[in-house]
Amino acid sequence: MDTAEVILSVLVVVIITVSLLSNVLVLICFLYNPEIRKQVPGLFNLNLTFCNLLLTVSNMPLTLVGLVSKAQPGGDGFCQIVGFLETFLSTNSMLSMAALSIDRWIAVVFPLRYHSKMRHRDAAFVLGYTWAHSMSFSTVATCLSWMGYHRLYASCTLSNHRASSRTQFVIFTVFFHSFTFLLSFIVLCVTYLKVLKVARFHCKRIDVITMQTLVLLVDIHPSVRQRCLEEQKRRRQRATRKISTFIGTFMLCFAPYVITRLPLLSCQLSPLPPLCLVSAYSPHQPELEDETG
Repeated sequence: MDTAEVILSVLVVVIITVSLLSNVLVLICFLYNPEIRKQVPGLFNLNLTFCNLLLTVSNMPLTLVGLVSKAQPGGDGFCQIVGFLETFLSTNSMLSMAALSIDRWIAVVFPLRYHSKMRHRDAAFVLGYTWAHSMSFSTVATCLSWMGYHRLYASCTLSNHRASSRTQFVIFTVFFHSFTFLLSFIVLCVTYLKVLKVARFHCKRIDVITMQTLVLLVDIHPSVRQRCLEEQKRRRQRATRKISTFIGTFMLCFAPYVITRLPLLSCQLSPLPPLCLVSAYSPHQPELEDETG
């Protein structure tokens, strides 16, 4: 292993450790705090936590094995199961984050009607959709043998080893990412922009009241007045910072996986299978090797 591979392996170990600790902590908070269990967002957080934990346990250690050994971990059947879980859990996580943003949008924009619009059975219906959505794409890809080991990701994931179905695979992949990553990202942006708009409106109202109070308090000490003005500024920035962090975390976790697919899809669409297709996948792909000579 060269220096870059060692650094990458250590980074994967750190990510596995942090992911396990953080998600187990969230799970403990959910189990031991009855107030969290009563709230509707708790269901979305629980689903997201379980997906992250299962993904950490089922996929990331095998990715580490692939990095170290530079080979497919296990047989083809085992790799297809792992690829199915990776696609299903990743899709479920993205949709769960989108569901959380919708819940926050309803809570902020419609606070008086939140409990009638978002009940536990409504949350269960949304989670049912996320599971059905994730299961459908994962099942189709598995049935069409579009799950396998990919050297670029050093893991079992969505990939096409057969040159005869390249066009169908590209169409499926574009459709899949459009209705998972892109859909979730649009929902996050739209809902949180609405939340930010309402938050800024309330901040302006609070600022007006604060300034009126400061004008009336003529003998107020200058240091107290300065602290009030600084608090106004922090209040305006707090909502923006929280929303940016949430959307930024979503992009940091899922965007690299989707972006790196683009050059691979261009390889799939080329008239002749280029070297990137041959080098990217597992060595067990006789059909592709036959066409490339």
